[in-house]
Amino acid sequence: MKSEPRVMEHFSTVHTSFVVDFTFKNNITILMGDSGTGKSAIFSFIRECAIANPKIMCFNYLDYQKNIIELIGKAEGNLIVIDNADILLDDNTRKYISLDEKNQYLIMGRNPKNLFATKENLFELVSEKIGEQTRFTMKEYLL
Repeated sequence: MKSEPRVMEHFSTVHTSFVVDFTFKNNITILMGDSGTGKSAIFSFIRECAIANPKIMCFNYLDYQKNIIELIGKAEGNLIVIDNADILLDDNTRKYISLDEKNQYLIMGRNPKNLFATKENLFELVSEKIGEQTRFTMKEYLL
């Protein structure tokens, strides 16, 4: 599934010595990677930005008791960021996300099952040390 980003094409933020610089090519971006690659750190940086930007909604494993599908069902025009998607999303929520035309998604996890994802949706986190800063970007996931 390939569709243009609906909410934002670019997201960047600076957090102490970390820079997040993401360019979105699709409405659903699945950021994959092993444990310890920085996905949850990125999530925390984005969550901080969500405090000042009501167009960003963030969910992670701490939200497992919430009805995620109900919350995103009420949203429109948001970038919805989901960390630990393997734990948090059930099959019904994954199917809802894959068909949602009102929002854009950044999903972090290891299992894109039931998101109707193609290789155009799959990315991995890249970190690059530049002086005192670490810059995080995304690159296409190699299958």
